[in-house]
Amino acid sequence: MIQIKDLNKKLLDAQYAVRGKIVMRAQELEAEGKKIIYCNIGNPQALKQKPLTYVREVLSLVEYPKLLENADFQKGFHADSIRRAKYILEQIPEGVGAYSQSAGIPFVRQAVADFISKRDNIPVDKDRIILTDGASKGVQAVLFALLKNENDGILIPIPQYPLYSATLTLYGGKQIDYYLDENNHWLLNEQILTESIEKAKQNSINPVAIVVINPGNPTGAVLSYDNIKMIINFAERYNLSILADEVYQENIYDESCKFYSFAKVMYDMNKTSVPLFSFHSMSKGYYGECGHRAGYFELRHIPEDVLEQFIKLQSISLCSNVVGQIATYLMVAPPQEGDESYALFVKEKNAILNDLKEKAKILGEGINSIPGMSCEIPQGAMYAFVKFELPEEKGIDLNKMSSSERKKYEAKRDSDYCLALLEETGICVVPGSGFGQLPGTLHFRTTFLPPKEDMEELVSKIRKFHLNYVEKLK
Repeated sequence: MIQIKDLNKKLLDAQYAVRGKIVMRAQELEAEGKKIIYCNIGNPQALKQKPLTYVREVLSLVEYPKLLENADFQKGFHADSIRRAKYILEQIPEGVGAYSQSAGIPFVRQAVADFISKRDNIPVDKDRIILTDGASKGVQAVLFALLKNENDGILIPIPQYPLYSATLTLYGGKQIDYYLDENNHWLLNEQILTESIEKAKQNSINPVAIVVINPGNPTGAVLSYDNIKMIINFAERYNLSILADEVYQENIYDESCKFYSFAKVMYDMNKTSVPLFSFHSMSKGYYGECGHRAGYFELRHIPEDVLEQFIKLQSISLCSNVVGQIATYLMVAPPQEGDESYALFVKEKNAILNDLKEKAKILGEGINSIPGMSCEIPQGAMYAFVKFELPEEKGIDLNKMSSSERKKYEAKRDSDYCLALLEETGICVVPGSGFGQLPGTLHFRTTFLPPKEDMEELVSKIRKFHLNYVEKLK
């Protein structure tokens, strides 16, 4: 009989806090009848966000084309949804149940290229677009391809989305942490980047790439144009590829901020020597179609023979799921002015984004009003990385601990805090140690996806819980 000791050690060592032990406990409590407010994962439709009508109309027709033969049934659909479904089926007469080309359906890849070109006003080649099962599969493909040797390393932000640390563990790559500047809106700091990469090189690690998440997960920060320029120059100086995780590009709430893609800034700088992999997904933005696993990545400044290897890697899985590819098409080619569904599409889109903006403010201002707690009001994405302070424990001298001992101790403190928060209030958040945090600080990550009334209740419950928890420790 197979036992856990028989499994790959890299799998056993991989950690993915977003769905870890605290979430498992939340599910147990929910089964016992306790109300749980799930703030652990960016899963909008699980938290009552409704799917966009346009997307579901077209997907329904494409999944079951016989509906297009029934005039009475079509009365319930917008005319442009029907036209779009017919167009899609003309492009793939075999339907969505057949494999596609490995890199993805050509007309969808062209639509993605057109979307990027219109967004950034730059030239885009559809043959350098690969459609994937969500952005995660694209990220994993690139990391797998870049990690040639066991001493190859990837710079990842701290705090980070644990997809990166877990994948590096699975693939045997080295994690090179660089701390985001919490005191400067979580932007990247060139001095910190330089210190991180130089330390890695001194430890015989070979840096091959840098990951940047913009807007940030878990920080909610939006990078400035100049900050992105600095990162590109840094990557060029150290001969690094850039992995630009841009899945939250539609989620911008602070009117003083604007999303700039790495592709756009790199094009403006005329930097052609820095390899760039840019990722986008339909799971986020205002769509929230996480379950359809729809996404893509674009490859820039990559030689043809290297591109062929990425397509070969994709072909090993044959192709990404075809319904997800069609969903990606609908993301990059939404209704236009003059289409029958356009007014409803805009109404639903704006309602979702405006609601998220209001909830970001409710969360940020509410947290910052609690003594001993603080967070940057999210500028974008759908998360906040909340900092909280706890009294020092009697008999504990942090100065006598090694760095690994201190990291383990602080991880236990924030995990205990988050578990107690769950047990007492039903609020499910993720300990900051699951994302990484500056030594000497404690955090948790929360989404602001639950309905507005739940967000107001959440802030109130956190206030009461935190004050009582601190008082007990004194």
